[in-house]
Amino acid sequence: MTSPVGLHRVVEPAGVLPQAAWRLDADPRIAPNEVRIRVERLNLDAASFRQLAQKHGGDGEKVRAEVLEIVSTRGKMQNPVTGSGGMLIGTVEEAGRRSPLGLAVGDRVATLVSLTLTPLTILDRLARWDGRSEQVPCDGYAILFARSIAAVLPADLPAELALAVLDVCGAPALTARVVGEQVARRERVGDGSPVTVAVVGGAGKSGSLSLVAARRAGAARTVGVVPVEAERDALAAAGVASVVALADARDPVALSSAVTSALGGPADVTVVCVDVPGCEHGAVLATAEGGTVIFFSMATSFAAAALGAEGLAADVTMLVGNGFVPGHAELALGLVRSEPGVRALFESRLAAD
Repeated sequence: MTSPVGLHRVVEPAGVLPQAAWRLDADPRIAPNEVRIRVERLNLDAASFRQLAQKHGGDGEKVRAEVLEIVSTRGKMQNPVTGSGGMLIGTVEEAGRRSPLGLAVGDRVATLVSLTLTPLTILDRLARWDGRSEQVPCDGYAILFARSIAAVLPADLPAELALAVLDVCGAPALTARVVGEQVARRERVGDGSPVTVAVVGGAGKSGSLSLVAARRAGAARTVGVVPVEAERDALAAAGVASVVALADARDPVALSSAVTSALGGPADVTVVCVDVPGCEHGAVLATAEGGTVIFFSMATSFAAAALGAEGLAADVTMLVGNGFVPGHAELALGLVRSEPGVRALFESRLAAD
């Protein structure tokens, strides 16, 4: 019997879901409720790619070799250090007659579920990838389950741009929901104070989208926090934040000071979008009592976040961004279409890669 969540694809250990499995069965023969995608490009998540690049000192050939080894060993792309993977784009090659995804043969799609739970086989040994960018051109196939999610790629955006946007589309959607709820709550009780938002890693993909999503959801003032002057200048030029602040997010005091100076006090909502560890305490310290911290980085230590908040006696709600909010793909693509500054940041990043 085939499971809608892919249990029948788990090789080891038995009894766990595909994301938690060490190894998956990537057999190209699909069950009636599955879909097979011919893969054309992977998008490795930022935390995973950074770890691999640092491990190998920027040697692209070694990075490429390790990605191949991971996929061939595990039947999926899941970095064993970060636990994260990424997503992909490709064309529907076969759709099972009982698949509920609504995909047809020939549809060009982006998967909106992680590579960490997607059976994957690479056929070309990544011959067209130099190992130096998050986006990985390749030939192979992947399997989607009945409970997977995929979006047909929009015709009006380049595929590489759409892939980069869809890779992080959960971040702006959850940010918009949280900010919108705070704004509505204050309106209900007659509290006219503004809602303020800090986005740590504001010049990145998820960060820039979260900044504009927060503004559109009613945030009165936003600050994008970045670590270096080049990112500060790029984010300021994009015009997506009320103010841009320079700080190392791994330094709790520096991060808190940068946010409070920019906003005139701690943030009501702090969104962490950086791909390096050690930013948990600073995010908590930068957030107002009764506020919310949203962690989108796969480099986050949730033990450090919880224990740090306890140690600081901080009354904050901490949320894990799980990558899925209903309507997240449409919202993110709409932001890129309508916000020239965000699109410019994405295109500049893709050009640099």
